[in-house]
Amino acid sequence: MKHLILASSSPRRYELLSLTLLPFETYPSLLEEKMDMNLTPSELVESLAEQKASDVLQSKPNDVILGADTIVSFQNKRLGKPKSKREAADMLKMLSGQTHDVYTGVCIMDQEKKRVFSVKTSVTFYTLDEEIIDWYISTEEPFDKAGSYGIQGSGSLLVEKIHGDYFNVVGLPISKVVRTLSDFGYSFTGSVK
Repeated sequence: MKHLILASSSPRRYELLSLTLLPFETYPSLLEEKMDMNLTPSELVESLAEQKASDVLQSKPNDVILGADTIVSFQNKRLGKPKSKREAADMLKMLSGQTHDVYTGVCIMDQEKKRVFSVKTSVTFYTLDEEIIDWYISTEEPFDKAGSYGIQGSGSLLVEKIHGDYFNVVGLPISKVVRTLSDFGYSFTGSVK
């Protein structure tokens, strides 16, 4: 049976894929991604996930590769990981009291087939004052997260409500992933067919 390879070094994706109880390895893609900003957010994350999976498949041609990418989109702006405290604060002020969308693209592929999809979740923030923003930035949590927050950590205190898949916001829509893996011979119950 082919090994399942997670083409990511994200600890959050690792934790979520571990929920399936499927055996897997991580082998992060080191590819410099090509971001085509003319694509819609869903097309962009699907393209980035496919680039990662294709890159790793070259090194692991006998395995099943899972690539993923997440972006935050607000009013036609794509929000990546902040590069400074100032940028994190600006993003959080922008999202304060507003609803934004989180898109995760997933590509699962082997030599024979490929499945690519994306999932969108809408997230509404409470109104955030300077004190809350300064406190949250002091936790250091925003700096490796798209949109400058992690819903699974202290960033949960910023969130009023979500509409859609919570795990998609964390970084991997795991329920849809495990169902898609059945196309590659993995059963829903965590065993291999």
